[in-house]
Amino acid sequence: MKPTDIQQFFSTLHAANPHPQTELKYASVFELLAAVLLSAQATDVGVNKATRRLFAVANTPQKMLALGLPGLEAHISSIGLFRGKAKHLLQTCQILVEQHGGEVPRTREALEALPGVGRKTANVVLNVAFGEPTMAVDTHVFRLGNRTSLAPGRTPQAVEDKLLRRIPAPFLADAHHWLILHGRYVCKARTPLCWQCAVAPQCGYRDKTPAP
Repeated sequence: MKPTDIQQFFSTLHAANPHPQTELKYASVFELLAAVLLSAQATDVGVNKATRRLFAVANTPQKMLALGLPGLEAHISSIGLFRGKAKHLLQTCQILVEQHGGEVPRTREALEALPGVGRKTANVVLNVAFGEPTMAVDTHVFRLGNRTSLAPGRTPQAVEDKLLRRIPAPFLADAHHWLILHGRYVCKARTPLCWQCAVAPQCGYRDKTPAP
């Protein structure tokens, strides 16, 4: 994809949705961190259903620790891989209390040192909570980077690096939201809705899906 195409690609996405936001529901940086940690291999809808009940009783690391492992598991049992996630979330809460005064740290190094928090989760927190121009590469962003020819790469890190280099600076803060939402609702994995796609003219995908 040429620089002029990339500019138009993101200008179009911006015009359609000037202020994109994560679909995870949260009311604090800690709730955002917990929700993103729980969202691995799960849908935002499913996570939101569980966290609505969970955050009503435990919306701080201290309150989460007070639930204990059985209590936390009971609240998130509808989420896939909930046992491992519960263990990691409680370990993270313990570190937040002991090392960060109960607050979520603002650096990548400190975030990635938390159990269950990898690069993607850290990127989401840095971007959504702290306004950093990071690029969280989930399955949707990875697919779009390759399918559209915007940022082809064999690994999420490769796609992330290319996106950060190629996306014009004015769009970087919101780019990962636009790509996630576009991948979730338009450029779907099995059958992309190319005939409905506003950025199809810029997209490098050769096998565009025809209108039904």
